[in-house]
Amino acid sequence: MFSIDAIMSTDLVTLTPESTVADARNLMHTHRIHHLPVVEDKDNLVGLVTLTNVLAATDSFLRDADNRIPARELAVKDIMVTDIATIDEHASLRQAAMFIEKHQIGCLPIVTDGKLRGIITDTDFVGVAINLLELAEETEPVDQEFA
Repeated sequence: MFSIDAIMSTDLVTLTPESTVADARNLMHTHRIHHLPVVEDKDNLVGLVTLTNVLAATDSFLRDADNRIPARELAVKDIMVTDIATIDEHASLRQAAMFIEKHQIGCLPIVTDGKLRGIITDTDFVGVAINLLELAEETEPVDQEFA
């Protein structure tokens, strides 16, 4: 049985509740990610910000300029999700994959002993699927034509 720690990301990019939506947008762009854990005291998970949250909170340029709230003035704590599904790092990959699929979520923070240890995303599982497909192709018998 493979555990989550085999593929989870541990070099995390995080925010604090006081970070701004502009900070979140910039981090997502710079690191090419769609999920940012929100932490207090370095590793205490208190929320999660997704690209969808950021896009929904960002005012449209079509809105009257006098009524816009600039992203640099809107705090992450005002848009973050606080009801977060998490999983322990000792869980199996199958359990995590089934949870992500069942609940149709894009990521699952890994929390062990109350501390954020990593994150696993649907993209991580695409990587696992690619590796499994490559292994399957290597073990398939080669079709040989006989004349």
